[in-house]
Amino acid sequence: MSIRPYKNTMPTLGMRCYIDPSAVIVGDIMCGDDVSIWPLVAARGDVNRIQIGNRTNIQDGTVLHVTRRTANNPAGYPLVIGEDVTIGHKCMLHGCTLGNRILVGMGAIIMDGVSVEDDVFIGAGTLVPPNKHLESGYLYVGNPMVKKRPLNDAERQFLAQSAENYVLLKNDYLGD
Repeated sequence: MSIRPYKNTMPTLGMRCYIDPSAVIVGDIMCGDDVSIWPLVAARGDVNRIQIGNRTNIQDGTVLHVTRRTANNPAGYPLVIGEDVTIGHKCMLHGCTLGNRILVGMGAIIMDGVSVEDDVFIGAGTLVPPNKHLESGYLYVGNPMVKKRPLNDAERQFLAQSAENYVLLKNDYLGD
């Protein structure tokens, strides 16, 4: 079964979510409305929580995880993903916070304590080291990441359009 409890805590799904049968989501995970989680995604809300906002899509092979609470870090690092976010294929998101209308390119890695403001484009293969803050309205690329340039109007519009495209695709899968 792809949706499983951890210590009696079951993932919760909003309305019209699509979870591919090959994905595995476990524990304290809350998905908003119209979320789509695609093949081979692994999401473990075991030692902290995962929150996924409305109309967000998590693409094939992505890993979502968290960091436990400790004496030195009493809150640990939950994973919080905003609304209208596109997480590309084979990404790794670990204990970070993403705002709204963000595109995370294929193979990107975003580490503990990172905070990303709204309207950000993170290029494919980018590594965002722990505790970095990414400012709204920019393209970030590289390993380690660098702030490359401001987003243009077409790129800003694409952030919301990408999320909408995946809502339409998940509706096809649901037969809506």
